[in-house]
Amino acid sequence: MTIKEALITVLDNYNGTLTYLEVLDKINEHQYVDWTNAKTPGDTVAAQLGRFIRHNDTRIKRVKGKRGYEYYSSKFEKEINLSEILKTENLIEIKLPTTSKTYQERHLHKLLSSYLNSQNIFSKTIFHEKSANSKDDYQKWIHPDMIGINFLNLQNKASNALMKIINKDDAFDLISYEIKREIKSDYELKKCYFQAVSNSSWANYGYLVAFEISKNLISEMERLSQSFGIGVIELKANPYESKILFVSKYRELDFKTIDKLCEINPDFERFISQTETTLNAPEKYLKATRKEFIDFCDKYFEKDSEIEIYCKEHNIPFEDDKNM
Repeated sequence: MTIKEALITVLDNYNGTLTYLEVLDKINEHQYVDWTNAKTPGDTVAAQLGRFIRHNDTRIKRVKGKRGYEYYSSKFEKEINLSEILKTENLIEIKLPTTSKTYQERHLHKLLSSYLNSQNIFSKTIFHEKSANSKDDYQKWIHPDMIGINFLNLQNKASNALMKIINKDDAFDLISYEIKREIKSDYELKKCYFQAVSNSSWANYGYLVAFEISKNLISEMERLSQSFGIGVIELKANPYESKILFVSKYRELDFKTIDKLCEINPDFERFISQTETTLNAPEKYLKATRKEFIDFCDKYFEKDSEIEIYCKEHNIPFEDDKNM
């Protein structure tokens, strides 16, 4: 059987709810799937069950109970006592102590770096506290929160080399990102947007990134984007569901500002230095040079199963646990 067929068969043959680990146990019990080449069967089962839910497949449904998400075949929906599962979950939640903990802006950086990596953009957090005169509030209007680069790689080595010789500016795009937890009012939007305008003046493209955006502000965002060219990205807990609401407009690089940023911030300086080294690396050293550059950049999620764990650890709202 395929994994999909095995999941459907297990749930169709069980009049009740099962966690993803219990589904895995039944697959193994009946030897529906050969896991010889699978390193993490549990992650595979969880991810595939998540896909059924995410794509609104009517054959499989789930409910959140005291054991986490429990899956069941829709043909048993009227027979399963779902209200009892939900009631038990609600009782447990009442007993839990309330907490005011919330996620920090920096906790969003790994989500953004994962989204950017899926778009073939390498990114690096620019730590403001490392800058000269870091306590000066004026610095907030100079630094980007993150810097990204998109290398243009042509298919042929010869054409790639020629492009770098003729015009290196065409070999890459530098992108600036200003990150915010939420934008809920017109005042917040104006303040955040023009901070992004200021922080992105040096880059080819500039983006304002926010995790929680009031839908009432979309039309004003569009107006600002058309007028000033800074794009907007709505970041999601599942970073691969993030959306570019408005695309940034291209600008030529401002090398005077780049030079100033290199002077005051070591992270920014090293990113620019690594970029230059990667662009100029001879073919035989290119692989090693690029690896060194990637190792310097921000880390991103290797597996989908890491995302929900990360969000829970940092109190980031993970709506509907879409990735699991």
